[in-house]
Amino acid sequence: QLQLVESGGGLVQPGGSLRLSCAASGITLDYYAIGWFRQAPGKEREGVSCISMSGGSTNYADFVRGRFTISRDNAKNTAYLQMNSLKAEDTAVYYCAAIPFTDSCVLSSPDFGSWGQGTQVTVSS
Repeated sequence: QLQLVESGGGLVQPGGSLRLSCAASGITLDYYAIGWFRQAPGKEREGVSCISMSGGSTNYADFVRGRFTISRDNAKNTAYLQMNSLKAEDTAVYYCAAIPFTDSCVLSSPDFGSWGQGTQVTVSS
């Protein structure tokens, strides 16, 4: 059974950077598309970015495009979210999730599962 664990969150000033990691255990990540999502207090969860099983396809929400970069290292069984030029409105708990055996990447897919516990990102001066 796939288990995902997020890490790398923290407190950062506006304009700063963080790199989140999504580490998989229990099964190889090679056969999963990975998505990053976030939920701010009082708001619904929203899709941030996703990457296909092969890594050949990525997708970004408009509000992070050009600032965030998703990647994966299957040898390390880990996916990443590099977040640059962070804004106060990026403050949220960030989660990763996975879809098996798909080389496409659709943030709105209801098939994302194996949710991690989340990592807090706070952007504040």
